[in-house]
Amino acid sequence: MVDVGKWPIFTLLSPQEIASIQKACVFGSSANEAIYVTRNDEVFVFGLNCSNCLGTGDNQSTIVPKKLEALCGKKISSLSYGSGPHVVLCTEDGQVYAWGHNGYSQLGNGTTSQGITPVQVCTNLLLKKVVEVACGSHHSMALSFDGDLYAWGYNNCGQVGSGSTANQPTPRRISNCLQGKMVVGIACGQTSSMAVVNNGEVYGWGYNGNGQLGLGNNGNQLTPCRVAALQGVCIMQIACGYAHTLALTDEGLLYAWGANTYGQLGTGNKGNQLSPVQILMEKERVVEIAACHSAHTSAAKTQSGQVYMWGQCRGQSVILPHLTHFACTDDVFACFATPSVMWRLLSVEHEDSLTVAESLKKEFDSPETSDLKFHVDGKYIHVHKAVLKIRCEHFRTMFQSYWDEDMKEVIEIDQFSYPVYRAFLEYLYTDSVDLPPEDAIGLLDLATSYCENRLKKLCQHIIKGGITVENAFSLLSAAVRYDAEDLEEFCFKFCVNHLTEVTQSAAFWQMDGPLLKEFIAKASKWGAFKN
Repeated sequence: MVDVGKWPIFTLLSPQEIASIQKACVFGSSANEAIYVTRNDEVFVFGLNCSNCLGTGDNQSTIVPKKLEALCGKKISSLSYGSGPHVVLCTEDGQVYAWGHNGYSQLGNGTTSQGITPVQVCTNLLLKKVVEVACGSHHSMALSFDGDLYAWGYNNCGQVGSGSTANQPTPRRISNCLQGKMVVGIACGQTSSMAVVNNGEVYGWGYNGNGQLGLGNNGNQLTPCRVAALQGVCIMQIACGYAHTLALTDEGLLYAWGANTYGQLGTGNKGNQLSPVQILMEKERVVEIAACHSAHTSAAKTQSGQVYMWGQCRGQSVILPHLTHFACTDDVFACFATPSVMWRLLSVEHEDSLTVAESLKKEFDSPETSDLKFHVDGKYIHVHKAVLKIRCEHFRTMFQSYWDEDMKEVIEIDQFSYPVYRAFLEYLYTDSVDLPPEDAIGLLDLATSYCENRLKKLCQHIIKGGITVENAFSLLSAAVRYDAEDLEEFCFKFCVNHLTEVTQSAAFWQMDGPLLKEFIAKASKWGAFKN
C-alpha cells in the first residue's frame, strides 16, 4: 500500500488527515508544495506557495492545509506541474484547470499574469473531453478522449510543436506528423515533448541537445518526429525525466535514451544515447516505468512486483537498475529523488484488511473476543490472556501459576486507578500511552512495580512534556518515590529555574519533610536561596 507519509511534507498532517487522502501530488523545486483530494472529494493544498502555485488566491505559504473550494467535487483524474511552478489538471468530466506561474503563458489563458486561483482553460478545449495532462518546465499539454493533442506555453525549442519557436498563449492542436493519428499517451521533459499513438509509434519534439527525442541526432525539432529506431516494437508507456526518456513495450521490454550524466539510462555508463537502447532487467517483464521532468531518477516495476531504481539517487549516480525493497515506483521518488516530488498524481488505495498492529489495537477492551476481565474502580476492562502473556513478564508469571481450568475470568485490581490500569493494558496492545502527566505518575508507579522499563521511559517522557509550575513538586516527589533518577534531575532543575513561582504552589508546602529539606539543601548549593 502506498504511504504518502514517506514524503517529508506530509508529516505536517495528522493521522486523521492522512487517512482521509484519496489522491495526492507533491511538487515544487524543493518538493515544498502539495495538493491532495480526500475520499469525499474535497481538495486541499499546503506548502511554500511559490508563484501562487497553491491556488489559494494569495501568495502566503501555509503549513496548515487550505481547501480549494473551486475544485471540490470536481473529481480530479490527471494532474501535472511545471518548474515555475504551474499546475494543470483535468477532471473526470474532461475539464482542464490551471494556475500558478504564467510568465510564458503556460496556463493557456492568453496572458502572462500569474494565476492565483484555479481557472478553467477554455480556448479550443471547451468542447473536448481531456483525459490526460502533462507539463514541462514552462509548457503544458492536454490529451483528449478522441486522441487529439493540444499544447501551449513556452516554445523556445519547439516543445509546443507548432513549427515555430514563438510562445503559444492558448491551447493549440498539434498536427503535422500526428495528423490523423490517435494519441494515447503523453509525457514532457523540461523542454521536450513525447507522445505515443495507438499503433505503438513514438513521436518527439522540442529540445534535443542530449538526444532525449531519440532521433539519432541532437538537433531540436519544431514539430513531432517519429522515433524510427523503435520501428518493429509497440510502445505502451512513455516517461520523461529532466532530459532523458524511458519507453515500455507491450512485451515488457524497456528502452531508454537521452542524457545520462547520472546513469539515469541504466546502461552501466554515463554516456548520452541519441537513439533508444534496450535496458536489461534480469529477464523480468517490466509492467511500469517512472520518471519526472524535475529529476534525473528512473524507476521500473516488474511483473513479479520487484521495483528497481537508477540514475541520481540521493546524490549518488546509480548507473545500472538497482533492486530495491520498495513495493511501488512512487516510493523511489519519495525516498531517493532530488527533489522528492511525485512523478504522477498518486492514488491511495485504502485496504479493507488491517495490519497485525491495527487488529490488536481494534480488539483491545472488546467483550466479543476477550477471555479475561480486569475489575478496577467498579469498571471492567476486557483483554486477551495470550496477548498479555506475550507482552508482559508479570502476566506470564502470573498465568503460569494457574492451571487453565483454575484461571479466574475476572481479576480484581485495587492498588491502581482505572485510568492508570486501562492505560497500561492498552499500552500492551498499542505500544503507546495517552495520559496527562498527573496520571502518568501512577502509571510510572505501575511500570516500576511490574518491571516494565520501556513503559517507565514513556511515562517519564510524558511527565517531562507536561511539567508546569503548578505540578512541578508533585512530579518531583513522584520521581524520587519511584527511583526515576533522570526524571528527578529534570524536575529538580525545573523547580530551581522557576523557584519563585513554584514555591507559591500548595504542592511545595505539602512535600514530605525529608524531601523538602533535601530540595532546599540542593537548591541552596546552587545559590537559589541567596535572598
